[in-house]
Amino acid sequence: MLIQDMFFEVELQRNVKLHARNLNKNGLVSQTSILACLLKDLFKEKASEDHGYFLAVTSLRSIGKCDVIDESGNMVFTVVFTCRTFKPFKGEVLQGVVRYISQHGVFLRCGPVRNAFLSAWKMSNYQYIPGAKPVFISDELSKIEKDVVVCFLVLAVRWINASRDFEMLASVDADSLGPVSLPGSDELDL
Repeated sequence: MLIQDMFFEVELQRNVKLHARNLNKNGLVSQTSILACLLKDLFKEKASEDHGYFLAVTSLRSIGKCDVIDESGNMVFTVVFTCRTFKPFKGEVLQGVVRYISQHGVFLRCGPVRNAFLSAWKMSNYQYIPGAKPVFISDELSKIEKDVVVCFLVLAVRWINASRDFEMLASVDADSLGPVSLPGSDELDL
């Protein structure tokens, strides 16, 4: 299995637009106002295909001089900063929480990735059991059910531009993959 680091520290540059009403009594814009606007813009942007999901601004490198862009008083500042990102890759081993189960497989959430699909075809030792609370049960009696944490191998990753999200295909057909025991479970500590 290929193991890659899914977290990155990247340097980015963005133009931050503020209105003149953000000027203080000395005619200056506070760094806090610029940073708050940058964070709001990154939250809307959510992710990029190249860098993955934007998790946190880790340092502010520079704030450029103000450029007034129109008569309404809008100002633009060029901001250079570093940001922690999360980007999944094929071949990584990750953990996700089961959101939904169908006879065709399991939908997992893994950090900011809302859609990781674990196909029934990629759970060869598991059988689907339908009912009010459907479940996949393995030959060794381990269960994959709603809200269970599952360790999986990423088979493929796809960027969806319209929703600014990544989707993943997953598998548990390898050693040490499948449901993860959590503290407080029914297992005995020896």
